[in-house]
Amino acid sequence: MTVPDIRIQVLNASPVNGEGEFILYWMIAYRRAHCNFALQRAAERAHELNKPLVILEALRSGYPWASDRLHRFVLDGMADNARRLERKGVCYYPYVEPLLDAGKGLLAALAAQACVVVTDDFPAFMLPRMVTAAARQLPVRLEQVDSNGLLPLRAADRVFTTAYSFRRFLQKNLRWHLIEFPEEDPLAGAGLPRLHRLPEQITERWPKAKDDMLAGGKRSLAGLPIDHSVAATETRGGSVAAEAVLQRFLDERLTRYAEARNQPEEAVTSELSPYLHFGHVSAHQVFVELMTREGWSIGDLATVAKGSRSGWWGVSPSAEAFLDQLVTWRELGFNICWQREDYDRFESLPQWAIKTLSEHARDPRPHLYTLEELESGRTHDPLWNAAQMQLAREGRIHNYLRMLWGKKILEWTTSPQEALAVMIELNNKYALDGRDPNSYSGISWVLGRYDRPWGPERPVFGKVRYMSSESAARKLRVRDYVSEYAL
Repeated sequence: MTVPDIRIQVLNASPVNGEGEFILYWMIAYRRAHCNFALQRAAERAHELNKPLVILEALRSGYPWASDRLHRFVLDGMADNARRLERKGVCYYPYVEPLLDAGKGLLAALAAQACVVVTDDFPAFMLPRMVTAAARQLPVRLEQVDSNGLLPLRAADRVFTTAYSFRRFLQKNLRWHLIEFPEEDPLAGAGLPRLHRLPEQITERWPKAKDDMLAGGKRSLAGLPIDHSVAATETRGGSVAAEAVLQRFLDERLTRYAEARNQPEEAVTSELSPYLHFGHVSAHQVFVELMTREGWSIGDLATVAKGSRSGWWGVSPSAEAFLDQLVTWRELGFNICWQREDYDRFESLPQWAIKTLSEHARDPRPHLYTLEELESGRTHDPLWNAAQMQLAREGRIHNYLRMLWGKKILEWTTSPQEALAVMIELNNKYALDGRDPNSYSGISWVLGRYDRPWGPERPVFGKVRYMSSESAARKLRVRDYVSEYAL
């Protein structure tokens, strides 16, 4: 199967250079060698033109919030890719920028000798601006390919304002895309011409990352111009780790997911979010492996689109609950990010939320904390402090407590605009799955996105949904959680 046209977008008017030396796949978001429409498209181009395939996976030092934590996670994935691609007959070129801006010119130098450049269509963080800038400068055609989720980004023609409305749209339209999955191994039996080496003027100026860097030696990170105060976590990145985490979820956690996923002291969540964010695993792969366990076929789908959370897929309650997170909520975030450039700004919130938060912006706050106090978990609230410490130490917060974490920041900062800025700063700095459409939609949910007005109207919150640590402690088992992450 070829890559569906709806997932391919040509970004410039430059021609395909049939005289080029190779096809270049610029891997920037789907950092994996499997279940990847973008890599599949690059392989298709290489077959069409009978050219070698070069895969450039670069890691800049100057991206926002660059740190040991994020670098290490990406480097784990690069090490896996190096091993997997070694025998595939392609040229894998991992590059780690040793100094700020040292990588400038590398893409252009490779593109000058390429027939066409293929890259990833990721709608958030700095990547859209980076790709747009490249499209203006490259002398050959640049294609970006959407391998984000089950629903192609461009299959939805509007921004959805609620999970219910998006769920109904999925239930009416998704089945046609469930027969268009990426090839598990797009390079299997590729038989492409082999490129034995890249030009020396490229490899000498921009040397490939050494094995020690990819292997994770502490000294390898120490010399890079990144934030060393945000330490790497024990969670390893890469496709090998991602597949192990997926199997653990399916083997050990899935059966209790529906009933216990909101309990912080229950280990039933998938913990796949960082791997989905960095592209070490695809939503398609997760879906296939889950549905194979469920014995599912496309004929099990309900014929009526009711927009309900469960029942449409025709699988077990826990699988239905997980699919609502993997497909509905995850892809809802992608929906707004690719259609609105201001997805991370206060002005993008629903009008009712802007109005009520603005009306209460000057309300007295019960407590006010600085960014530094919040970052270090120094508030009066032990449960909130524990959630922040889990984020700082492990790069994650339990799913339910992440919502509470955000609601308290709204209550403890001087304005909703400051609350938004603080949530983005702390989440993107520490969370392994930060800087993602899902992260931005979760943060903006705190301020009313995808929600409705709630009563009674409260100070600070207005009609935005209220949450409290006291209520959470009554509903959830949190004593051991607080003890584990106490300062």
